[in-house]
Amino acid sequence: MGTTSQTTCAIAGAGPAGLVLGLLLARVGVEVTVLEKHADFLRDFRGDTVHPTTMALLEDLGLFERFNALPQSHITHVTLPGGDGRGVTVADFRRLRLRHPYIAMVPQWDLLNLLAEAAAEEPSFTLLTEHEVTGVVHDGGRVIGVEYSTPSGSGRLLADLAVACDGRWSAVRRALDLPVTEIPVGFDVWWFKVPTTSDVGESLLPRAKNGRVAIAIPRRGYLQVALIGPKGTDHAVRSTDIETFRTEIADLIPDIAADVFEIPSMDDVKHLDVRVDRLRRWHRLGVLCIGDAAHAMSPVGGVGINLAVQDAVAAARVLAAPLASGALKATCSERLLARVHRRRVVPTVAIQGLQRIMHARIIMPALAGMNFQPPASLACLLRRLPFLSSIPALVIGVGPRPERAPQWARRAPRVRKARAMSVKR
Repeated sequence: MGTTSQTTCAIAGAGPAGLVLGLLLARVGVEVTVLEKHADFLRDFRGDTVHPTTMALLEDLGLFERFNALPQSHITHVTLPGGDGRGVTVADFRRLRLRHPYIAMVPQWDLLNLLAEAAAEEPSFTLLTEHEVTGVVHDGGRVIGVEYSTPSGSGRLLADLAVACDGRWSAVRRALDLPVTEIPVGFDVWWFKVPTTSDVGESLLPRAKNGRVAIAIPRRGYLQVALIGPKGTDHAVRSTDIETFRTEIADLIPDIAADVFEIPSMDDVKHLDVRVDRLRRWHRLGVLCIGDAAHAMSPVGGVGINLAVQDAVAAARVLAAPLASGALKATCSERLLARVHRRRVVPTVAIQGLQRIMHARIIMPALAGMNFQPPASLACLLRRLPFLSSIPALVIGVGPRPERAPQWARRAPRVRKARAMSVKR
């Protein structure tokens, strides 16, 4: 089957989890090869939220100055409409004692380019683009690498450890046939942009009316809008003509009524099939799943990226030394891989549980035409004791069991070297 090559750690997928794991392992000298099926990172409507803990990680890695120079907008608080017409701040990141008390909205391709460039400064890191992982290589009961395809043919990359970071449709995950817990979700999301010059501030703009729900996220020069609707209705949404769609959005989000004509066509409205699940076992001998490959998250709270990055940090902390010394291949690696699973499954279950509550208590009732607002008693409490808004902000912005950058991976900030990424095709 084509060519065969060798590395120490083969990572499927150059998303946030794959690149953070690759960067951390390369900084301790582990030979890492990341395989990415696309030629670049330029894909729209990926998760663009960067949470306070992820920014703290970037700062510890010496990368925050580069990150802060990227085009971005900041979400400092979340305000829901109250029954009396006044807004109620339900989550206020400004009240948190964090280095970066906000959520940064950054195009994911910019974040991925930054991580790839930083990793390429480590001599043991290689990024292979246009290399789509299609399966795994078995040797008896152990996975010893991955199979991949490229425009010029197929091949195998053998490794002491393979890590699946290739998303919710992971080819590695499918090849392993791991047991999974499926969590029902009754809605999907349609993403689109609305260019605007209006001053929409630094708060999310949740809106609901007549069984329609949308959340508008302020970006630099435009709003990124998530239209939420019942699952299985993509055909109905897609069959709407653009003029009708613009009118409906203007009615739902009056703040941007003058700008909705900037939505070019229904082709610019992208459907996301919302799924929530988690593997009951994240590993087999020689292979580990993390990020969306281990647990598909709802877009509620935008926590998927943060959770995936935390998985990567935890995996690096547990596995870096055994990989660097060669002990992972020589010993029963499943015991070490199980440690990563045990460390990260609790925050995964907790966040998914909170998302299910949000689905049941807020989103589905709003789609049924009920009020999209906090109960009057809660609104009154938050106005009288506004510091309570720091609790939801802590859950969203930090989450349970945040991971810190290992000491051996930390660097002081420095000017980026004028050199190309180690990218092969």
